[in-house]
Amino acid sequence: MIVLIAQHYAQEGKDDEVAELLRRMAEYCNSDAEPGCLLYIVNRSTENPRHFLIYEQYADEDALAAHAETPMFKETLLGKEIPLLENRERSFWRVVE
Repeated sequence: MIVLIAQHYAQEGKDDEVAELLRRMAEYCNSDAEPGCLLYIVNRSTENPRHFLIYEQYADEDALAAHAETPMFKETLLGKEIPLLENRERSFWRVVE
């Protein structure tokens, strides 16, 4: 299993739009549309509403790669959400079993 932790920092005044796009992404990823995506949780900071933390779990690296090739990812995240960000940080992890 592979875990991706992403932190997104919305541009000033764009935080609600980013939240909605991430909500749509989570809904899609947690459905049957992406069987290799085991969990996709979007969190919003209680201290800074422009700061989002996304916790994702995938069955394996192939599932993560497949996620990045979906039309939903390309259109919603790459096409709409990422242009609204000041910064984006990502780190990859493995579950200790």
